Amino acid sequence: MRFLTRDAARAVDEVAIRDYHLPGLVLMENAGRGTADWLRELGVTSPVVICCGKGNNGGDGFVVARHLELHGLEVEVVVCCDPVLLSGDARVNYDVLVAAEMPMWILGVDGTVADLAARLGRAGWIVDALLGTGAQGVPREPLAGVIRAINDSGRPVLAVDLPSGMDADTGVAEGECIRAEYTATFVAGKQGFTHPAAKHRTGTIRVIEIGIPRHLRDRVLGVGTATSE
Repeated sequence: MRFLTRDAARAVDEVAIRDYHLPGLVLMENAGRGTADWLRELGVTSPVVICCGKGNNGGDGFVVARHLELHGLEVEVVVCCDPVLLSGDARVNYDVLVAAEMPMWILGVDGTVADLAARLGRAGWIVDALLGTGAQGVPREPLAGVIRAINDSGRPVLAVDLPSGMDADTGVAEGECIRAEYTATFVAGKQGFTHPAAKHRTGTIRVIEIGIPRHLRDRVLGVGTATSE
Protein backbone atom coordinates (compact mmCIF):
# COMPACT_ATOMS: atom_id res chain seq x y z
CA MET A 1 0.00 0.00 0.00
CA ARG A 2 1.29 3.46 -0.87
CA PHE A 3 1.10 6.61 1.22
CA LEU A 4 1.32 10.23 0.08
CA THR A 5 3.62 12.79 1.61
CA ARG A 6 2.23 16.26 2.35
CA ASP A 7 3.84 17.64 -0.80
CA ALA A 8 2.56 14.81 -2.98
CA ALA A 9 -0.97 15.24 -1.62
CA ARG A 10 -0.80 18.94 -2.52
CA ALA A 11 0.51 18.03 -5.97
CA VAL A 12 -2.57 15.91 -6.69
CA ASP A 13 -4.84 18.95 -6.65
CA GLU A 14 -2.35 21.26 -8.33
CA VAL A 15 -1.65 18.90 -11.23
CA ALA A 16 -5.30 17.87 -11.63
CA ILE A 17 -6.33 21.52 -11.92
CA ARG A 18 -3.41 22.74 -14.06
CA ASP A 19 -2.68 19.81 -16.37
CA TYR A 20 -5.89 17.79 -16.39
CA HIS A 21 -8.37 20.70 -16.38
CA LEU A 22 -10.33 19.42 -13.39
CA PRO A 23 -11.76 22.33 -11.37
CA GLY A 24 -11.02 22.30 -7.66
CA LEU A 25 -14.76 22.41 -6.98
CA VAL A 26 -15.14 19.05 -8.75
CA LEU A 27 -12.38 17.49 -6.65
CA MET A 28 -13.92 18.85 -3.44
CA GLU A 29 -17.37 17.66 -4.46
CA ASN A 30 -16.12 14.13 -5.13
CA ALA A 31 -14.19 14.04 -1.85
CA GLY A 32 -17.15 15.20 0.20
CA ARG A 33 -19.69 13.02 -1.56
CA GLY A 34 -17.50 9.93 -1.21
CA THR A 35 -17.08 10.63 2.49
CA ALA A 36 -20.82 11.10 2.95
CA ASP A 37 -21.49 7.83 1.14
CA TRP A 38 -19.15 5.97 3.50
CA LEU A 39 -20.81 7.58 6.53
CA ARG A 40 -24.17 6.32 5.33
CA GLU A 41 -22.69 2.88 4.77
CA LEU A 42 -21.40 2.94 8.36
CA GLY A 43 -24.93 3.60 9.60
CA VAL A 44 -24.40 7.17 10.76
CA THR A 45 -27.19 8.41 13.04
CA SER A 46 -28.64 11.89 13.49
CA PRO A 47 -27.83 14.47 14.44
CA VAL A 48 -24.50 14.62 12.63
CA VAL A 49 -22.37 17.54 13.81
CA ILE A 50 -19.77 18.54 11.22
CA CYS A 51 -16.96 20.72 12.59
CA CYS A 52 -15.36 22.74 9.81
CA GLY A 53 -12.21 24.84 9.69
CA LYS A 54 -11.35 27.66 7.30
CA GLY A 55 -9.42 25.70 4.65
CA ASN A 56 -10.26 23.11 2.02
CA ASN A 57 -10.73 20.47 4.73
CA GLY A 58 -13.61 22.58 5.99
CA GLY A 59 -14.86 22.88 2.42
CA ASP A 60 -14.95 19.08 2.21
CA GLY A 61 -17.00 19.12 5.40
CA PHE A 62 -19.53 21.53 3.88
CA VAL A 63 -19.99 19.11 0.96
CA VAL A 64 -20.42 16.17 3.36
CA ALA A 65 -23.14 18.13 5.17
CA ARG A 66 -25.06 18.82 1.98
CA HIS A 67 -25.06 15.20 0.86
CA LEU A 68 -26.05 13.80 4.26
CA GLU A 69 -28.91 16.30 4.51
CA LEU A 70 -29.99 15.36 0.98
CA HIS A 71 -30.44 11.77 2.21
CA GLY A 72 -32.65 12.79 5.11
CA LEU A 73 -30.14 12.97 7.96
CA GLU A 74 -30.30 15.77 10.50
CA VAL A 75 -27.11 17.79 10.12
CA GLU A 76 -25.63 20.72 11.98
CA VAL A 77 -22.58 22.50 10.61
CA VAL A 78 -20.24 24.05 13.16
CA VAL A 79 -18.06 26.74 11.58
CA CYS A 80 -14.93 27.07 13.69
CA CYS A 81 -13.69 30.33 12.18
CA ASP A 82 -15.01 33.71 11.16
CA PRO A 83 -16.85 32.98 7.87
CA VAL A 84 -15.19 36.08 6.42
CA LEU A 85 -11.94 34.07 6.39
CA LEU A 86 -13.38 31.41 4.07
CA SER A 87 -12.18 31.66 0.48
CA GLY A 88 -11.97 29.76 -2.80
CA ASP A 89 -13.80 26.46 -3.13
CA ALA A 90 -14.51 26.29 0.61
CA ARG A 91 -16.26 29.66 0.40
CA VAL A 92 -18.39 28.50 -2.54
CA ASN A 93 -19.59 25.45 -0.62
CA TYR A 94 -20.25 27.50 2.50
CA ASP A 95 -22.38 29.90 0.46
CA VAL A 96 -24.35 26.94 -0.92
CA LEU A 97 -25.23 25.89 2.63
CA VAL A 98 -26.21 29.43 3.57
CA ALA A 99 -28.48 29.68 0.53
CA ALA A 100 -29.98 26.29 1.40
CA GLU A 101 -30.64 27.48 4.99
CA MET A 102 -28.64 24.59 6.43
CA PRO A 103 -28.54 24.69 10.25
CA MET A 104 -25.27 26.38 11.21
CA TRP A 105 -23.54 27.26 14.47
CA ILE A 106 -20.62 29.68 14.34
CA LEU A 107 -17.99 29.47 17.06
CA GLY A 108 -17.43 32.83 18.70
CA VAL A 109 -20.76 34.18 17.42
CA ASP A 110 -23.31 31.64 18.60
CA GLY A 111 -21.31 30.46 21.61
CA THR A 112 -18.00 29.38 23.10
CA VAL A 113 -16.08 26.11 23.03
CA ALA A 114 -17.83 25.21 26.30
CA ASP A 115 -21.20 25.73 24.61
CA LEU A 116 -20.03 23.60 21.69
CA ALA A 117 -19.07 20.78 24.06
CA ALA A 118 -22.68 20.53 25.22
CA ARG A 119 -23.89 20.32 21.61
CA LEU A 120 -21.37 17.65 20.75
CA GLY A 121 -22.56 15.50 23.64
CA ARG A 122 -26.00 15.32 21.99
CA ALA A 123 -24.64 14.34 18.56
CA GLY A 124 -25.21 10.98 16.97
CA TRP A 125 -21.91 11.27 15.09
CA ILE A 126 -19.22 13.94 14.71
CA VAL A 127 -17.25 14.71 11.55
CA ASP A 128 -13.82 16.31 11.98
CA ALA A 129 -13.16 18.66 9.04
CA LEU A 130 -10.98 21.14 10.92
CA LEU A 131 -7.41 20.79 9.60
CA GLY A 132 -6.06 19.15 6.46
CA THR A 133 -2.74 17.76 5.30
CA GLY A 134 -1.15 21.20 5.02
CA ALA A 135 -1.46 21.92 8.74
CA GLN A 136 1.77 21.75 10.76
CA GLY A 137 2.67 22.32 14.38
CA VAL A 138 0.47 22.59 17.44
CA PRO A 139 -3.20 23.44 16.79
CA ARG A 140 -3.93 26.88 18.22
CA GLU A 141 -6.97 28.02 20.12
CA PRO A 142 -9.83 27.90 19.58
CA LEU A 143 -9.25 24.80 17.41
CA ALA A 144 -7.30 23.08 20.20
CA GLY A 145 -10.31 23.49 22.45
CA VAL A 146 -12.64 22.17 19.73
CA ILE A 147 -10.45 19.09 19.34
CA ARG A 148 -10.53 18.50 23.11
CA ALA A 149 -14.31 18.86 23.12
CA ILE A 150 -14.69 16.37 20.26
CA ASN A 151 -12.45 13.84 22.00
CA ASP A 152 -14.31 14.27 25.28
CA SER A 153 -17.77 13.94 23.69
CA GLY A 154 -17.88 10.15 23.74
CA ARG A 155 -19.48 10.19 20.29
CA PRO A 156 -18.20 8.28 17.20
CA VAL A 157 -15.92 10.47 15.10
CA LEU A 158 -14.99 10.32 11.42
CA ALA A 159 -11.97 12.39 10.35
CA VAL A 160 -11.82 13.93 6.89
CA ASP A 161 -8.50 13.09 5.13
CA LEU A 162 -6.59 12.78 8.42
CA PRO A 163 -7.29 13.46 12.11
CA SER A 164 -6.89 17.15 12.88
CA GLY A 165 -3.68 17.76 14.81
CA MET A 166 -1.75 14.87 13.22
CA ASP A 167 1.24 15.75 11.05
CA ALA A 168 0.63 14.29 7.60
CA ASP A 169 4.27 13.29 7.11
CA THR A 170 5.34 12.09 10.55
CA GLY A 171 2.10 10.90 12.14
CA VAL A 172 3.15 12.78 15.27
CA ALA A 173 0.76 14.99 17.23
CA GLU A 174 2.61 17.84 18.91
CA GLY A 175 -0.52 19.09 20.66
CA GLU A 176 -4.22 18.25 20.69
CA CYS A 177 -5.19 15.64 18.10
CA ILE A 178 -8.48 14.05 17.12
CA ARG A 179 -8.98 10.41 18.09
CA ALA A 180 -11.21 9.09 15.33
CA GLU A 181 -12.95 5.77 14.90
CA TYR A 182 -12.82 6.23 11.13
CA THR A 183 -10.72 8.27 8.68
CA ALA A 184 -11.82 8.97 5.10
CA THR A 185 -8.57 9.79 3.30
CA PHE A 186 -8.30 11.00 -0.29
CA VAL A 187 -6.44 9.34 -3.21
CA ALA A 188 -4.13 7.38 -0.87
CA GLY A 189 -3.22 7.13 2.79
CA LYS A 190 -0.91 9.76 4.23
CA GLN A 191 2.71 8.95 5.08
CA GLY A 192 2.09 9.70 8.76
CA PHE A 193 -0.35 6.79 8.94
CA THR A 194 2.64 4.44 8.92
CA HIS A 195 3.77 5.71 12.33
CA PRO A 196 3.08 3.09 15.05
CA ALA A 197 1.16 5.62 17.16
CA ALA A 198 -1.11 6.73 14.33
CA LYS A 199 -3.57 3.83 14.43
CA HIS A 200 -5.23 4.88 17.67
CA ARG A 201 -5.87 8.30 16.12
CA THR A 202 -7.06 7.26 12.65
CA GLY A 203 -9.12 4.20 13.49
CA THR A 204 -10.33 2.36 10.38
CA ILE A 205 -9.08 4.02 7.20
CA ARG A 206 -10.80 4.05 3.83
CA VAL A 207 -9.33 5.63 0.69
CA ILE A 208 -11.87 7.82 -1.09
CA GLU A 209 -11.28 8.49 -4.78
CA ILE A 210 -11.82 12.09 -5.88
CA GLY A 211 -12.29 11.49 -9.59
CA ILE A 212 -8.80 12.16 -10.89
CA PRO A 213 -7.80 10.19 -14.00
CA ARG A 214 -6.00 6.93 -13.36
CA HIS A 215 -3.05 8.27 -15.35
CA LEU A 216 -2.62 11.08 -12.83
CA ARG A 217 -3.18 8.79 -9.87
CA ASP A 218 -0.41 6.45 -11.03
CA ARG A 219 1.85 9.40 -11.77
CA VAL A 220 1.45 10.93 -8.31
CA LEU A 221 1.63 7.65 -6.44
CA GLY A 222 4.94 6.92 -8.12
CA VAL A 223 6.57 10.07 -6.70
CA GLY A 224 6.74 11.32 -3.13
CA THR A 225 5.22 8.20 -1.62
CA ALA A 226 6.11 5.78 1.13
CA THR A 227 5.16 2.12 1.16
CA SER A 228 3.98 -0.24 3.86
CA GLU A 229 4.80 -3.93 4.05
